[in-house]
Amino acid sequence: MFRLVRDSQGACLAPRGSVVCIGAFDGVHRGHRALLERVRDRADAMGLAAIAVSFEPIPREFFARTTPVPRLDNARGKIEQIRAVRMDTLLLMRFNAALASMAAEDFVDRILVDRLAAREVWVGADFRFGHARRGDVALLRELGRQRGFVAEVFPEFTLDDERVRSSAIRDLLGNGDFASAERLLGRRFMIGGHVVRGRQLGRELGYPTANIRLGRRTSPISGIFAVRVHGIHAQPMPGVASLGVRPTVDGTEPLLEAHLFDFDGDLYGRRLQVEFVAFLRAEEKFDDLDSMVRQIDSDAAQARGILAAHPDDLPEHPVSDSRSNAGVYA
Repeated sequence: MFRLVRDSQGACLAPRGSVVCIGAFDGVHRGHRALLERVRDRADAMGLAAIAVSFEPIPREFFARTTPVPRLDNARGKIEQIRAVRMDTLLLMRFNAALASMAAEDFVDRILVDRLAAREVWVGADFRFGHARRGDVALLRELGRQRGFVAEVFPEFTLDDERVRSSAIRDLLGNGDFASAERLLGRRFMIGGHVVRGRQLGRELGYPTANIRLGRRTSPISGIFAVRVHGIHAQPMPGVASLGVRPTVDGTEPLLEAHLFDFDGDLYGRRLQVEFVAFLRAEEKFDDLDSMVRQIDSDAAQARGILAAHPDDLPEHPVSDSRSNAGVYA
């Protein structure tokens, strides 16, 4: 049974010992999953618990302070992806000033030894830990020899000689190269959340939208997209979405607004996953609402064409004017 633990203090989580991996795991891409699977396999072979250690916020976010740090996924998405790899436990530590100032030796003693009873610890070659990032792989190995565990470096994960990294995936998404990002990520990029009430302007304009707030998460993408929306029916539904601050209506908070083609229903409170299929254009400010609606007409038609040409698991819907279903979901 999978166990999520947030507290770094307390009784030992693996009295019989564990195999541990440590990382930010933003997006849990193919490289991350290969590492998690290695730990799962090693734990099975040794009869020990498989444990992933990660952080929220991720360290880059904490040290950036007021500078937004784009994320491939939020904490919930990370948890779901790590759980899917069949880890026994995820220790999702709160990265705060106390943890940032913890000496490397204390991190090993308090977390890896006392809390996790680690027998093997797997990290990347560039792994750093402890106050001022003083700890590295060499120190981890030396401390392991003294404390009774082995530190292992997971080899660099590549696809066709390209290193798979979260930063590379974020760059690809930001450039609109969703196909290459999907190849490294191992799945389509998605943003999930609960549908909230908006200003209902979309309904008045003939394009009702399911609105999802990003909260504290900063997305690596913005603009207008062809999308598929999961969580309504067994199969995803096609649509067009905007992700940005809505400058034409003087918006300030980043918001994901997805218009579902040929749908009329109440989605308030539902948790949806918006899958981004193709970038259409950048967000822009229009002189008036009529100009904006004409552009949305074009965006919707373009999105329909793209999704029809790539009907991956799409449900069958009659083709109709996307403005004719002004439902109550926005």
